[in-house]
Amino acid sequence: MKELVEMLTKKLVLHPEDVSVRVIEGEDRQTMELIVNPEDMGRVIGRSGRTINALRTLVSAAATKADVYVTLDVVE
Repeated sequence: MKELVEMLTKKLVLHPEDVSVRVIEGEDRQTMELIVNPEDMGRVIGRSGRTINALRTLVSAAATKADVYVTLDVVE
């Protein structure tokens, strides 16, 4: 799933070299922190949060298939 988020995000932003995803393991869940260049925050979040919500939906679908609970957060 980490690779999925990185690949999709790199296609959206102007600075793909600055994209990274950090996975934090919990007892019953994983938290993915998406780190992008500050100039690309608007592109990742999208108008009214549509883009980030679409990414979260894709991650949720992949996580359900893998039987894991995952949240995706954007970090400045």
